[in-house]
Amino acid sequence: MKKNILLCIAIILYLLFLPSYVDVDIKVKAFATLVIIQILWMGRVFPLAHSSILLMLILSFHFFTYEETLDFIATDIVWLMFSIFIISHAFIKTGLARRISLMMLKLSRGSGRLLILIAYLLMFILSIMVPSNIGKASLLTSVFDSLLKSVQKIIKAKNLGKALFIGVSYLTATCGAFVATGASSTVYAYGIMSGLSPDLNYLNWILYFAPPIILFAFVLWGIFLFVYPPENIDKELLNQLINSKLRELGEISLSEKKMIVIISITVALWATQQLHHVSIPLIGLLGAVLTITPMVGVWNWNEAKQAIDWDMILFFASTIMVSGMLIDTGTIDLLAKTLMDVLPFESSMLIVVALLIFILLLRIIFVNVLGFLTIVLPLALTLGETLPGFSSIVLTMGVFLIGIPGFLLITQSPVHLLTFPYGYYSERDLLRVGGISIVCWLVIILTTMMTYWIYIG
Repeated sequence: MKKNILLCIAIILYLLFLPSYVDVDIKVKAFATLVIIQILWMGRVFPLAHSSILLMLILSFHFFTYEETLDFIATDIVWLMFSIFIISHAFIKTGLARRISLMMLKLSRGSGRLLILIAYLLMFILSIMVPSNIGKASLLTSVFDSLLKSVQKIIKAKNLGKALFIGVSYLTATCGAFVATGASSTVYAYGIMSGLSPDLNYLNWILYFAPPIILFAFVLWGIFLFVYPPENIDKELLNQLINSKLRELGEISLSEKKMIVIISITVALWATQQLHHVSIPLIGLLGAVLTITPMVGVWNWNEAKQAIDWDMILFFASTIMVSGMLIDTGTIDLLAKTLMDVLPFESSMLIVVALLIFILLLRIIFVNVLGFLTIVLPLALTLGETLPGFSSIVLTMGVFLIGIPGFLLITQSPVHLLTFPYGYYSERDLLRVGGISIVCWLVIILTTMMTYWIYIG
């Protein structure tokens, strides 16, 4: 019933604003299209791919030629997404991701407090090797669930479960921004910002984003130690459990060794991009092809194509289309001007603070972060050109970071929807920790924008 109502609203908006018999400004048409597609995306009226194809039809009939619309699907960033699906699933399929995770957790030496911190730091490594938020979360939650079930046969480790599962939910999103290929939202943001700053590369991205994200990981660890201190668990028992999980994997396989080589080559080429000038998407495609190449790879194309989420690729391409429409029609300029008129501040600093808080609040109602970023990132780019003391790139980076995690509600992130059914935390737990975390995240980003990012240029 709800979907039918939303569909009717979308159809009415289309008939009122988009047909050729309606004499309205192109910016109004663009804004109506934005509202229509957000209704379809947020309301899940149709599957994402279906809604994305409908968007392609609307854009082709009312804004671009069909050929121009198809050009968005052919962009290199879309094909980077294609490559990421293959690389990340190959990494998980071989068992190498699970082995590395357990080896990292073994460093805790059975300490619950240290286990939480190492689990958080593990997210940074997985962001490099598993550039998929759902992939990282699925992998770690299965490992944590197995460990916690064994521990809870002896002691109720409720707080440890909250720290691991809520922490993973938060850090999956934030650590996905650690590298340019860390998540679909990051790939999109990299495509937007690399157009603004041609010198932006894989290493520069880490230089910009690593400090605030690492700082937040330690702050989050401190929050859980204070709010939900982990139970005292027999260190020897926890250590034995981790070792037993490692023994179950057996000796490192040939496929894992191959995957180590492929990942190493891919990441090394990404990191040295400023020397050879081969684009990040092209390197990603090379890595993906290596995984399916006979003798060299770890699986074949028939297996790999099952790992590709074609719906997500179509949706990803459609988000780029929305941004292109908003920019080309001047709608973003109009939104930026309206926002500047609404914000009652003369100080650029106060405007930035108000903007970030507004985005945090707006993010609560947006389930899909990628769809959300299609609006706020182009808006930040435009606003940055008018704010004295803040460059477009600094403002856009701040808006990107503030907009990716969902702190308060289960529905704010697909990762929350993945971790919540395990039963280790409640919605009240998420609100309690999220209320503190959201303030810390805002302070960290504002401090980074005003000091570190300005200092490094």
